[in-house]
Amino acid sequence: MTAKRREPSNFQRAAEGSMTLVEHIRELRSRLTKSVLAVLVGFIIAFYFSSKIFDFIKEPYCSLNLKGDGSCDFLVLKATDPLMMSMKIALWGGLLLAAPFWLYQLWAFITPGLKRTEKRYGVGFVAVSTLLFASGAVLAYISLSKGLQLLLGLAGDGVVVALTAQDYIGFVLSLLVAFGVSFEVPLIAVALNLVGVLPYTVLARSRRWIFFLTIVFSAFITPTQDPFTMLLMAGPMILLFEGAIQIARVVDKRRARREAIEGFHDLSDDEASPLDARPSALDQPLDSPTSSTSSTRG
Repeated sequence: MTAKRREPSNFQRAAEGSMTLVEHIRELRSRLTKSVLAVLVGFIIAFYFSSKIFDFIKEPYCSLNLKGDGSCDFLVLKATDPLMMSMKIALWGGLLLAAPFWLYQLWAFITPGLKRTEKRYGVGFVAVSTLLFASGAVLAYISLSKGLQLLLGLAGDGVVVALTAQDYIGFVLSLLVAFGVSFEVPLIAVALNLVGVLPYTVLARSRRWIFFLTIVFSAFITPTQDPFTMLLMAGPMILLFEGAIQIARVVDKRRARREAIEGFHDLSDDEASPLDARPSALDQPLDSPTSSTSSTRG
């Protein structure tokens, strides 16, 4: 009785290049479906805890105590605003909760097109990208109170601050997403360097422009548009870009060393390795007085 031969998986067939265009589309549809289902599960969980999430989100505003009596109520202008508020919180919460899963699905779809040495970085990038996004969101949340105090303080005396719940949630979520996405940008530079698209020499030569464009990017992407939040975003981004440049330097050195070693692997056993035929400088030239004297004595 012969054992049944196991058919190769779609992942193996994609890596071998034997999948048709229709099969690639089906594979993409399958991974998108899995990602949407994961986001849906996260959406349901976040919707269930939406009231507690909103209490957590409004804490920076409540800490300002603008009314002086410890209250921090928000206006509701429409009957559907509470539902839309919970839906918005649940949507972004679902995306964040399912981020490791749909990032993995994206990596699994792209990986077969990469080289074997490039595939091993996939899981690491999923973990690092999730960590960087979370770090950016945490930094935005910490700075939210100061940013609100600066912005609302511009209203001056005699002005009653009354924010709607919809506007406040949209403002906070846009700030968290802006910080999270901005922290991902240096990781893209590292990814391009690892696949050989962006060498260290280009990054090092463009360091000043990268830092300048980082500040400009921070000025445009921050929803608050205040200098405090802009500098708070630009500072860590510059440090992350400098770290990315140093990582690219190490990676390029290792790549050059590996290519120098692998350059002799294609030679057969009876074939001589290429040697440098250029003459090297001797310790002492032939036409020196010492060499002439020694040759005469000989």
